[in-house]
Amino acid sequence: MRIIAGTFRSRPLQAPPGLATRPTSDRLRETLFNVLAPRIRDAVFLDLYAGSGAVGIEALSRGAAHVTFVERTPAAIKILRANLAQLGIHAGFKIQECSVSQSLRKPPTAPFNIVFLDPPYDAAAEYTTKLNLLGEVSNRALAPDAIVIAEHRRKQTLNQHYGNLTRYRLLEQGEAALSFYKATENSTAPATTSEN
Repeated sequence: MRIIAGTFRSRPLQAPPGLATRPTSDRLRETLFNVLAPRIRDAVFLDLYAGSGAVGIEALSRGAAHVTFVERTPAAIKILRANLAQLGIHAGFKIQECSVSQSLRKPPTAPFNIVFLDPPYDAAAEYTTKLNLLGEVSNRALAPDAIVIAEHRRKQTLNQHYGNLTRYRLLEQGEAALSFYKATENSTAPATTSEN
């Protein structure tokens, strides 16, 4: 793994050993941040199921003001801290060593502009419970123009709505997909983009 662009471009990242953590691929991260490019500078970013921290560190590299990493697995937290230290990142982030549910129930220091969640692909219920929780707390945890992105298997269908979150874009790449949500009271049909 490596940082795709920004201050730390091309710098390598470590990944936790074993199969328990599945880092977002470089290619999918590049696609994700191409979409986020107009929003990322000075954003307050929430990286749920952070693992090695690759997504949140990419956000910092590209100019995010602050990243909150949420991870509860000790091996992943060790690698996350090592990646930050290796890059000389000592400020502009917070690591919450707890479950995602616990994190989402804590009042944020500042509302989040971008939320990224990447649960284990096989933990289908995690998508439902966490996206519903984000939909419920969106007025408190999310900025008014916030977006929520879920990485999932291409074959896994996520709902169009979770609470007051509505999907507005579905981007597919290889075996993976990214579903983009925003808080809204109006239903809109998603635009689907495929990249093979």
